[in-house]
Amino acid sequence: MILETISVGSLEVNCYILAQKENSRAIVIDPGAQARKINKVLDKFKLKPALIIHTHGHYDHIGADNELGVQVYAHKLDAPLLKDAMLNMSGLFSLPYTVKSEIKLLEDNQLIELDGVELKVLHTPGHTAGGIALVMQKPEKGIAFTGDTLFCHGIGRSDLASGNQALLIKSIKERLFTLPDDTKIYPGHGKSSSIGEEKKNNPFLS
Repeated sequence: MILETISVGSLEVNCYILAQKENSRAIVIDPGAQARKINKVLDKFKLKPALIIHTHGHYDHIGADNELGVQVYAHKLDAPLLKDAMLNMSGLFSLPYTVKSEIKLLEDNQLIELDGVELKVLHTPGHTAGGIALVMQKPEKGIAFTGDTLFCHGIGRSDLASGNQALLIKSIKERLFTLPDDTKIYPGHGKSSSIGEEKKNNPFLS
C-alpha cells in the first residue's frame, strides 16, 4: 500500500495520498494547496488521482481541488462550504475560493472504495458541522484520518462558524475513542499519533 503525507500551504495542512500500488488510481485526502507539490508525489509512484475526499470544508483543506480536477467528496453538511467563499473562510483570510466540481455527498458510515482501498466515513462534528474521519477498512486496518477533529496531543478549534466544543469532545470520545487503541491517527495538521496515546496523554481530553 502507498500512504504518502504532504504538508501543503501556509497552514501546513496534511494532504494524504492513498493507493493500493504503483501504476494505479489514487485517493487524495484534503489537497489544501500546492497542486504541483501533490502532483510530484503522484508522479513519483505513477499514480492517477481519481477522487478527492475532504475531512471538512475549510479553505486550507480544499485549495488544490480545481487544479487536480477530479471528483470531490464531502459530508453533506459541509458541502455548502466548498461552494461559498465566506463559509469556507477564504473570503475572510485569503483570496476567495470555491470548488468548481459537483460535490458527491457523504453520509455517516458510508464506504468509499477505489481499486482495493476502502475507507469508512465517521461523522465527527464539532470543528465543523460536517467534519468526518476516514477509517481504513482495506487493504489494512488500524489507520484513521482524523482531519481537524483530533490531533497529536490536541483537538480542533471550535470557535469558528458552525463549531461546537461540546460536540467536538463528544465526537472524539464516542466515535474516535471507540476505535482500537493501536489505531494510528493521521490528522489534518501535525504529526501522527495513536488512539491509545491520545486517550492517555491528550491534555484536552483527560
